[in-house]
Amino acid sequence: MGDFHQNGVVTTLHNLGQRPIVEMEEELSRFKSSRPMGLVLPSLFSELEGPALSHIVDELTEVPYLSEIVIGLDRANLNQYYHAIEYFSRLPQHHRILWNDGPRLRAIDSQLKELGLAPSHEGKGRNVWYCYGYVLASGRADAVALHDCDILTYDRSLLARLIYPVANPNFSYAFCKGFYARVAGNRISGRVVRLLVTPLIRTLQQVCGESEYLNYMDSFRYPLAGEFSMRASVINDLRIPSDWGLEIGVLSEMKRNYATNRLCQVDIANNYDHKHQDLSIDDKAKGLSRMSMDIAKAFFRKLAT
Repeated sequence: MGDFHQNGVVTTLHNLGQRPIVEMEEELSRFKSSRPMGLVLPSLFSELEGPALSHIVDELTEVPYLSEIVIGLDRANLNQYYHAIEYFSRLPQHHRILWNDGPRLRAIDSQLKELGLAPSHEGKGRNVWYCYGYVLASGRADAVALHDCDILTYDRSLLARLIYPVANPNFSYAFCKGFYARVAGNRISGRVVRLLVTPLIRTLQQVCGESEYLNYMDSFRYPLAGEFSMRASVINDLRIPSDWGLEIGVLSEMKRNYATNRLCQVDIANNYDHKHQDLSIDDKAKGLSRMSMDIAKAFFRKLAT
């Protein structure tokens, strides 16, 4: 039986039927004349060598409605950057690669640091920050989706479901968060949400008492999902954490800037699997150890403001 429960204060858009992807893409293609759409792909170079990204790019070549794809490339030298240009060249959409370790972006980063504006830490958040800056500068997209580059179970319906709520001109949503069942290969995943985020939120609710912010965060089915979409105008006021607290930080920013009736979450996949982080018990600066600390700090910083 389909799940149609509405929990909390954020609208949940369920996948109650199996709408053909071609039909949804045709509708999105009609929307693009009034609301052009873009996609941001934050990527490590190592993901170009992994099993997931090549299939993701193959799927994206079939997407007809995107006006722009912005790829943020991290941890790549010059030869690897040239390889990335060739790797993504099969994309038929207008696309650009931001080489975050290249001399031009490093020079921009240095100028922004002098002004106290540059992201303070290396990582996905910094990558996304520069990609969003390019999206604003290019002006090619009014609705922008973002998803990770390590999704092993990817198909292009994920992107269509993710961007549809903010691309449809008949909807008033400014931001959409993706969610999915973290089940793949007969295993339940999503350790950090199950063992840290949800227990932390529920504990803070008991310790701190009634909190509009905690109730809001508790409304999201999968708050650490790396997939979300938004209107391009949202980016202007978005303060993006540069560490592993990116997903929590973005949700906190949406709470700060928008009423909850402008926000939604959408079921984007029947199953989902991606690259799993090591526990990294012996090195607190890596893996799930660092991720857990950054996420906890993101919560505490927000509650302290």
